[in-house]
Order: sequence, then C-alpha cells, then structure tokens
Amino acid sequence: MNRSACLIILFFLFGGNLACSQKFAEKVHWLNFTQLNDSLLLKPKKVFVNFYADWCMYCKEMERTTFQDTAVIKVLNEEYYAVKMNVETKESFVFGNQTFTNKRVKKLNPVHELPLLLASRKNKPFSLPAFIFFDENFQAQSRYFQFLDKVALLKLLHKE
Repeated sequence: MNRSACLIILFFLFGGNLACSQKFAEKVHWLNFTQLNDSLLLKPKKVFVNFYADWCMYCKEMERTTFQDTAVIKVLNEEYYAVKMNVETKESFVFGNQTFTNKRVKKLNPVHELPLLLASRKNKPFSLPAFIFFDENFQAQSRYFQFLDKVALLKLLHKE
C-alpha cells in the first residue's frame, strides 16, 4: 500500500472521530442560579433562563432539537449566561443575597418559588416551557411560554 493510501485511511479513521467528538463537545454551557450570581458579579452579560420539568414534552423536544443546534449553542455560549432550572427541584440556593426554596415540595404541583417569582403571568397559571430574557443589569426584557424551534429562538436571541 502506498503512502497516500495510508494517509487517506488514517484521515478517515481518526479525522472522522475527531469531527464526531467535536460535534458532541458542542453544548450549551448551562449555569445554575448560584453560578449565575457569581458570574454576574464578575462580568455583567445578558441572561437567558430556561425553566423546564422532566415531564414537559415540549421541554424535552427542545432539549433534543433546539438546544442541539450549533448556531443556538454558539449564540447562547458567546452572548448570554444560559441558566437552566428544573422547576420541581427540591434544592434551596442563594441568589442576590436571598435564599430561594421550594415551599411546595409536598404539593401536587411542586414548582419552586424562583420560577413562580420570575415566570408567573397575571391571571394565568404557571406553564412550561418558560423562557426569560434579561439584560446585562438583570432586568427582565421578555418572557415566552411556548415551544421554540431553532429558527424562532435564534430570532429572539438576536433581538434581545
């Protein structure tokens, strides 16, 4: 076998694996609210908050499709602090010198107090998926309560 053929075979064997591993390495760098608090103190930046639940079909579909898109990943990782929170978590945490807990743990709809505070709408029940866009000063700019495909989310990410 000549040298060129060996190089081509090596490229396909190792080059393909490298490209594949890079694809899987590209993920949204999700933070929790404690990490967000520390990050905002170090460097103010726009914030994208994704509230989800394990039972939410639209949330799962967005995780499988929208949040796997390389353009979405790039914008979220470069221009935003991306925060992801399961609304039914039992964990308490400190954000902005205040402790937040899930006071509804033993109830039928155990939504944590932080999503209720940030993503509630007047005269409407809390619903998922829920997304909030904040500016660099952590002032809410907009809220969305619907499935967003990659095109819709990219449009909103560039708008905010």
